[in-house]
Amino acid sequence: MACHELSALRLGLMKVLGIEDPTEEEHEKKELGSVLNERPVLDSLTKVQDLQSLLKFYQHSIVELQEKVSKMQENDPKIHYYRSLLVLTKKVEQDLIIQLDNLKKIYEDLDEIHHYLHEIYP
Repeated sequence: MACHELSALRLGLMKVLGIEDPTEEEHEKKELGSVLNERPVLDSLTKVQDLQSLLKFYQHSIVELQEKVSKMQENDPKIHYYRSLLVLTKKVEQDLIIQLDNLKKIYEDLDEIHHYLHEIYP
């Protein structure tokens, strides 16, 4: 399988979200195999410390995938799989962006409500 982008993203999310599940971690690492040595962007994705870095490295991994797909021959038996994987990874990218935007909105709302609270109770 070549769902390396998704496995690396899951490992990165586990790290950022503080999810400690050795079974899942081992499963994703097994899925990745030696690809982390071959694709530094995926290795970086698995080691992120924050959500912005997670999105950045995931987007870089999508660019690499796009490049790979663009170089494939039309008669390659795996081209349909890779094109589908590209659509899936782009959808996940959109979901990540939406989630990050929502978290930023919560952050901004907290500041606004905090100021409002001090208007009511100076």
